[in-house]
Amino acid sequence: MGYAMKNNNRLGRRSLLGVVALVGMLLCAVSQAQLATNIGVDVKAMSMGHAVTADPPGIMAVHFNPAGLAKLDGRQINLQFLGVDLSLESKFSAPPGYNVFGYSDDPIVCNDAPNDGVDYCRDFKTSSSTIEGVSLYIPFLNDTVDLPPGPLLAGPLPSFSIKPAGSKFTFATATYLPQAAGFYRSEDDPGNYMGKRVALERITYLSPSIGYQVNNELSIGASIGLSFQAVSLEQDFRAPNQLLGFARTLDESICAPFKGESNIALDLILFGICRPEEGLGPFKNLASLDVSMDQRLSPSYNLGVLWEPNDWFAWGAVWRSESKMHLNGDYQITYSKAAQDTINGIGGSATGALALAVLGIPSRVGEQEVGQVNMDLTMPASFQTGIKIRPTDRLQFNIDAVWADYKEWDSFTFNFDRSSTMLSLARLFSAGSTSTSLQYPLNYQSTWNLAFGASYDLTGRIQLRAGYEPRASAIPDDRRSPLVPINEAKFYSLGLGYKWDKDTDIDLGIAQLRSKDDIPANSSCAANCTGIDNLVYNPYAGLDIQTEATINIVGLAFRTKF
Repeated sequence: MGYAMKNNNRLGRRSLLGVVALVGMLLCAVSQAQLATNIGVDVKAMSMGHAVTADPPGIMAVHFNPAGLAKLDGRQINLQFLGVDLSLESKFSAPPGYNVFGYSDDPIVCNDAPNDGVDYCRDFKTSSSTIEGVSLYIPFLNDTVDLPPGPLLAGPLPSFSIKPAGSKFTFATATYLPQAAGFYRSEDDPGNYMGKRVALERITYLSPSIGYQVNNELSIGASIGLSFQAVSLEQDFRAPNQLLGFARTLDESICAPFKGESNIALDLILFGICRPEEGLGPFKNLASLDVSMDQRLSPSYNLGVLWEPNDWFAWGAVWRSESKMHLNGDYQITYSKAAQDTINGIGGSATGALALAVLGIPSRVGEQEVGQVNMDLTMPASFQTGIKIRPTDRLQFNIDAVWADYKEWDSFTFNFDRSSTMLSLARLFSAGSTSTSLQYPLNYQSTWNLAFGASYDLTGRIQLRAGYEPRASAIPDDRRSPLVPINEAKFYSLGLGYKWDKDTDIDLGIAQLRSKDDIPANSSCAANCTGIDNLVYNPYAGLDIQTEATINIVGLAFRTKF
């Protein structure tokens, strides 16, 4: 149960709306990866605002710059512990003149009693959506679980390195989370049309790496990441569109005198439209969808270089490759009584069945539809370069520049396990689609942003740290949504390093990432566009939306030689 697609577009076809709703939901969820990228990879890097390319953080140089592995000696182990608290909030309100085909009694923004016999809203309200807790997809169980409300605790996440005595080579591997995001909402939350339950994960479980010390000033390195990728979503579906408003007018005005009647004359004239016991409407929940896709082995690689000509200056750079994946999974759509009644009612009349046949639409739909879906997904490549400067013996500044190739996400293509004439209808809404695939445009943009870090050696054992990273948004203004509640984001962090003894270090860190966004009515065709051709996917069409995402993180890392 989760998302949904309902056949209102054409007065009824399960596959078409099921397909297009699935596409809209999945592309938003995959895009949400951006929200959690590199947030909890390493405690020290986190406390430095991730500006560590020229100052790689121990064994986790595997991710941030594998050339830094060459600076490690002997055998070392690093254990990371993280606590993460996620908050996503959305607010929905009606601007002046709000209506869908003359109807404004949307229960999300209308405080009137339901079914009060009035088509317009007399008392508008601002509705709020929050998440209840964190959801995780469990690889071996192939299922998503909801954790109790409160912070998510993870760890220990281990990493290891070894540098033989007298060797210029260092070998390492690490387990970490390049991306992790998930949440669930209550049953009656107004945000359920943009994610009732979401889990998005990329787990790097093995990362064979090598660092090589070319000379006293120059090091190079490389790592291979072997990862698990999963996307799991549940979502309700509605479509406050002019077509659904027209369907409600037919049901409540034209068909009202003929409710409960069925004869040849009515069926011939009205195509069976008046046969359903319950008709369609723009504010009704039309269906729910449950879908999950994954890939067990998703490889990528990192290449790094580190130049340290003296004690007060260093320069580093890392290239993180793209990762091409072929995600496979299943979906289940559960249709509402109104959608079933409408399709089956039209299909039950001679003229209605003929009309559906001309459109290539089956004349009957059941309560559920199941199938398989897959997509080719490329996680974008990124490049990061930066410098380290020590103006005094105790004070250090780091500055990095970060580029991510989100322009790679020009569009997503979803492939289905069977041909469907409804996919042919979907081509009317999406150029490039075929009878077994659907293409959805994204038009994302590549981004550059800076990251800043500072450290101060308070004593020979204690180091204080701080970081700031203003993150750019890859999502254009006309593609923003409550499911991906991020535009530009600010990342703030503080940390402390404590040298327990000559072989052991302990790192502590706290951080917060926050993003706020305003999505005015009819400004984003991934959330609130109006118009008869904006069915995919605008569950809050015509409404003003405000979003706020906050991630609070605390971390502890323990590093020692053995």
